[in-house]
Amino acid sequence: MAEFTRQRGKRQEDGGLGGVLDVLLANARLVLGVSGAAVLAIATLAVKRLIDRATSPRDESDPKAEQKTLEESWQDLALIKATPKPPKKQRREDLSEPLLSPARPPAPEPRVCSAPSEPPRVEASPPRCLTLQEKLLSHYSSRLAVPEVQASLALQLARSICTQLQNFLRSKCPELPFGSLFLSGPLLDGLGVLAADHVHLMLPVVLDATLWSLIPGDDTVVRNPQYWMIKRTDLEYFPRGRSPWDRFIVGRYLSSNALNETLHKMLVASINWPAIGSLLGSVIHPVVASRELKLEVKHDQVKLSITLFPVVEMEDKVLLAAPPEGLVENLWLESFYRAEVSKVEELDTGDSGARQRCLRILNGVCKSRPALHKLSGSPLTHVVLHLSATSLDWAEESLADRFQQVLEELVGYLEKGVLPSYFNHKINLFCDLLEEEIDEMGFMLYKAISEPELLLTEK
Repeated sequence: MAEFTRQRGKRQEDGGLGGVLDVLLANARLVLGVSGAAVLAIATLAVKRLIDRATSPRDESDPKAEQKTLEESWQDLALIKATPKPPKKQRREDLSEPLLSPARPPAPEPRVCSAPSEPPRVEASPPRCLTLQEKLLSHYSSRLAVPEVQASLALQLARSICTQLQNFLRSKCPELPFGSLFLSGPLLDGLGVLAADHVHLMLPVVLDATLWSLIPGDDTVVRNPQYWMIKRTDLEYFPRGRSPWDRFIVGRYLSSNALNETLHKMLVASINWPAIGSLLGSVIHPVVASRELKLEVKHDQVKLSITLFPVVEMEDKVLLAAPPEGLVENLWLESFYRAEVSKVEELDTGDSGARQRCLRILNGVCKSRPALHKLSGSPLTHVVLHLSATSLDWAEESLADRFQQVLEELVGYLEKGVLPSYFNHKINLFCDLLEEEIDEMGFMLYKAISEPELLLTEK
C-alpha cells in the first residue's frame, strides 16, 4: 500500500510536471518556432531525468546503481551539451546593421586545390604634372577670356552713353570746343581686362596752339617729368576771353582741377540719367563722392563703370586732366597708354610674339591680388617693353620663360625703387609707391620666382 501510494504520488508529480512541460513546449513552439521548441524539449527531457533519479529512492541492494546513475547523468549532460543552441534573438540595435547572407550548412572538408587566380589589377596612372607653360595657357583660356556677349553689350552701352553725353555737351556748352568723344581702355585692346566692367571715355579739349604752350614737369614746382602744365601765352596781345578756355585759368595756367569740377557738376546735376537709362534698359548713376568723373551703369547682364577723362593733345603729347592729390591743381598727367598698346602690337606683329598674352596673364595676376594691384597696367607694359629690347624670343612656346623673366625683372626694379618709362627714362613709374608697398610687392614676387604657379591660384 505504501508502495502504491508512493508510485501514485510520483505519477501525480509526473503528471503535474508533464502538464507544465506541455504548456511550456506549446508556448515555446509559438515563440521559438519548431526547431527551437525541439531543442528545448530535448533539454527539458534530460533535466527531467536528472530530477527523477535524484528524487526516486535508490535500491541499496544493487551495487551498480550509483555507477549507473552517474553514467546516465553524464549521458544526459552530454545530451544537453550536444543539442545546438537556439539562434540568438536579434537586438534592436542590430537592425541598423547591414543584412548578412543566410547561413549555409557546414561544408565538407575542402579539397586541396589551387585558388583561381584573380584578374590582374590595372593601376591608375598618377596624374601628370603640368608644366608652367601648360598652366599659363590653361589659366589664360579658363579665367581671362571675357564672354563675347558681355563684352559686346558693355561696348554697346558705353557707345550709347557716349553719344548722349556728346549731344548734351554740344547743346549745353556750345562755346566750348570739345572734340568727339571716343572710347578707350583694356576692354577695347584686351591687354589687361578680366571682365567687361570698365571703359574709359576720352573727351578731347581742343586748344589753339597760338594761345597755349606746354611747360615740362621738370620746370614746374613739383619737379616731376610725368606732369605738365598748360600755360596761357601772349595775354598782352590776346587778353583773357580770347580763348573759350580762359574761364578755367588759374594763375595763367589751364587748371585741370577747375575743368573737372565743372564737368562733375554737369554729370551730377544737369543730365537726366534716369531717362537715358530707361532708353538703354539700364540704370545709370553718377558717382558723387569720387574725384574722378565716373558713371555706374547697371544692366541685367552686365555692370559697367565709365570714367571720363578730359584730354589735351599738343606737341605729340597726350595729357589727361588727372592731377595728383595735393594743393597743385594745374597739372596734367602725360599718358603713354596709346603708345604702349601700339608698340606692343607692333612688336608682336613683327615676330608673331606672345607679349600681349603674357601681359594679359600678368595683369590678371596683379588685379586679383590687392598687394600687386598698383603694378597692373602701365608698369607691367613698360617692363615687357624693356625686356623686349634684350630678349628677342617671344614666341608662344617661350611664354613660360618670358613670364618668369618678367617676374625677375620686376623684383629687380622694386629693389631699386625705380622703373623708368620706356618712352621717357626721366619718368619713374614707381615714384608714387610707398616704401611699405614696394617691400610687400617685392617680397611676394620674390617668392613667386621659385614657384610662379602660386600666382595662378585663386585668391
